[in-house]
Amino acid sequence: MDFITQDSLYLCIDQGGHASRAIIFNHNGEMVASAYSEVVTEYPARRFVELNAEDVIDSINNSINKVLEKIGDKKGLIISAGLATQRSNVVCWNKKTGKALSPVISWQDRRNTDWLNQFNDLNEHIHKITGLFLSPHYGASKLRWCLDHIPEVKEALDNNTLAFGPMASFIVFRLVKEKFLLADPVNASRTQLWNLKTHSWDDELLKLFDIPLSALPHCVPSVHHYGTIELDELNIPLRLVTGDQSAAMYAYGYLQPDTAYVNTGTGAFVSRSSGPLALYSRRLLTSLIFRDSEIKGDSQNNFVLEGTINGAGSALDWLAKQYPDTNIYKHLSEWLNDIETPPLFLNGVSGLASPFWLPDFISKFSRQANVNEKAVAVIESIVFLLKACLDEMSNLSSPPEQIQISGGFASVNGLNQRLADLSGLPVYCPSECEATSRGTAYLLAEQPASWPEKEVGIWFKPEDNVELTKRYNEWMQLMLENMRSK
Repeated sequence: MDFITQDSLYLCIDQGGHASRAIIFNHNGEMVASAYSEVVTEYPARRFVELNAEDVIDSINNSINKVLEKIGDKKGLIISAGLATQRSNVVCWNKKTGKALSPVISWQDRRNTDWLNQFNDLNEHIHKITGLFLSPHYGASKLRWCLDHIPEVKEALDNNTLAFGPMASFIVFRLVKEKFLLADPVNASRTQLWNLKTHSWDDELLKLFDIPLSALPHCVPSVHHYGTIELDELNIPLRLVTGDQSAAMYAYGYLQPDTAYVNTGTGAFVSRSSGPLALYSRRLLTSLIFRDSEIKGDSQNNFVLEGTINGAGSALDWLAKQYPDTNIYKHLSEWLNDIETPPLFLNGVSGLASPFWLPDFISKFSRQANVNEKAVAVIESIVFLLKACLDEMSNLSSPPEQIQISGGFASVNGLNQRLADLSGLPVYCPSECEATSRGTAYLLAEQPASWPEKEVGIWFKPEDNVELTKRYNEWMQLMLENMRSK
């Protein structure tokens, strides 16, 4: 790697459900330039959620070319690149040609739920190995589905030309000139085939799900020589690959043990660092968010307890499709200020994750309501799910002293204030809410001691909100009643 100086620049690639972004940061944590290219998430059938794999690659290349054009001659100062992706997305491809053999199957996809149910009795055992609960949201059942239902995938396996696994591995293969077949620990762990202790594919789980080891990428640390991105006269080393939620936690520097980190987008995620120690909870995930190749021993690992909410942005999108003539997003902040008694929304959009773990759950409102009331109810359901996850975390360790929020919904003040009121914790919203790329840059810059914010963000202090607490308690009771009726 080139020697880091104050002039060094970092290229951060953030591949999400709606767009691929390329953002350049300097060594002081300041954004120099950004570009994005949209991608389309498709819903071809019930439980199916996909992206076109070639469109994903095109969108990444387009965003990189756009951002390099913006900085002109300064592109020669880029010393390294990092990639952050949605963690549980998987794809199949030809390991000789790089051609995609399947769509990108999204983390929201639950197409192989029925097949996976046969392993329900092994849920706790699988949790101990992987940190994950048995779920169709993770990669194993999706990869098995591809082997069983896509002839090109089966043919490639027979010909020893099949590669499959995390979407991040496919992107790396297509981006770098060396065509390395590698998997970082964060994205590999979301396949439900990766062992948290051995940091590699687990033989027992490969056998259980009948997944061929020969088609999976080689496991390496988060920081590694993933190859070289060759662009005209530039040769940029790809030094970091990780997950979007993992990178977001590092957006403002070293992780604080007293802070619960919330990142919002298509889903919402709340995490609490446990450092090099992997803590286990009966209802939360144990997630590895970073593994450094330069440090020896367990201290190279950083684990979190994680709560996942599947229906955040996807839940609001679900509502918006029912009211195509109403711009829900435009009016959301106003509605959150004005509506005092919304209905309750039992939010099972894309399936229930933490702390309930029910892949098929019918979403519904507690009563008839207008679109504005329903939109507020959807937002409150996200807050309620976050609160339920925070309570689970507090059962295992000391409660956090504050919450830091980032991502698309961090700009929604009505959500932030409700989260502060219901949790009883101050909520900090940084001035720059796009945390994934900034966290990627921080890790590429080798975690400098100072990673200042350009502007100070906003604190939301908890207020006494009796009616919100009452709605939360009623919501929890309804959720449990509806789960028991399944």
